[in-house]
Amino acid sequence: MKRIGITGPTGAGKTTALGALEALGVCVIDADEVYHRLLEESGPLQAALTDRFGASILDERGKLDRKRLGDVVFDDPAALADLNGIAHRFILAEIARLERQAEQAGCPASAVDAIALIECGLAARCDAVVGVLAPKELRIRRIIAREGLSEAYARSRAEAQPPDSFYRARCTHILENREDDTPDAFAARARTLLEPLLSPDPRLPGGDPSDR
Repeated sequence: MKRIGITGPTGAGKTTALGALEALGVCVIDADEVYHRLLEESGPLQAALTDRFGASILDERGKLDRKRLGDVVFDDPAALADLNGIAHRFILAEIARLERQAEQAGCPASAVDAIALIECGLAARCDAVVGVLAPKELRIRRIIAREGLSEAYARSRAEAQPPDSFYRARCTHILENREDDTPDAFAARARTLLEPLLSPDPRLPGGDPSDR
């Protein structure tokens, strides 16, 4: 079973790319959803986080409180690094389990959507890594429209993420979401790039040279 990684900054159009993959029968795994589910359901993850950060991250019922955990690691790079180190271990294991499940179900490929796909080590397990990029001002407008945020906050989120050069240097394929694209045009370009990656022996790096 092929494994495809999808990454890129917020607001670039990853959802459209993932929709194209789902239409091709690919099992899509959202790493962020996996993490949030594990925070709710995984006793071993909760125990590991409590051992590191203390009982202050638990609510009155003894359940992990994401806001309290966020307050602990906010503005503390060492604490955030520890959180990521603990969480990534559990996330990687759960994604591997979901991939095995998809393979047993006969899926032609799995696609992992993760904003930190490269940083957490997931990219190394993928046959292809697709970076979805878009102009920063376009991404900011989308974040504002999608989440109802102020322009200042949306801009700070966009500027806190890695620059395009980070993805261009580390991804096998780049999918550009251009300023003048219609949703249909971008979806068609996404399918054109992604469909060959499901073949038994896709060329890496590949895709339209104009998209790199």
